Amino acid sequence: MPFLAALLAAASSACVSVERGAAPVLRAGAPEFLISPATEALGLPFSEAARVGDLIFVSGQIGNLPGSLELAPGGIRAEAQQALDNIAAILARHGSSLERVAKCTVFLLDMAEWPALNEVWVRAFPNKPARSALGASGLAKGARVEIECIAAAVD
Repeated sequence: MPFLAALLAAASSACVSVERGAAPVLRAGAPEFLISPATEALGLPFSEAARVGDLIFVSGQIGNLPGSLELAPGGIRAEAQQALDNIAAILARHGSSLERVAKCTVFLLDMAEWPALNEVWVRAFPNKPARSALGASGLAKGARVEIECIAAAVD
């Protein structure tokens, strides 16, 4: 139970890193809200990512073209690829990469497009991070897909 107690105590203000058989290592700290000039210029009311300890939480990304809120033309595959490209650019700006993604959540306008999403997904994530996917009744700007991720920062 000491591990569980430490985990619960740390959950509200820290990131916990645990290696098999090791005691939890707490990397406490307040969230740092990350935004680039290009994203700030879009006037959105949220940060592109937040960092807490060794983790980077990327805000949900739709398939908008860089510097614009216009969606990539071509449907679900093009939008999914652009959303993943947007995530890769955000992670690169803030000290991580797609290879360090641990978990993603995917919101799809139409769950019937899940196989098409997977075609794009396997090229971006050969390491197969954890993922949840769910249907949404609507997404920002009429997008077909939105993806948010949690990644480890480079040490």
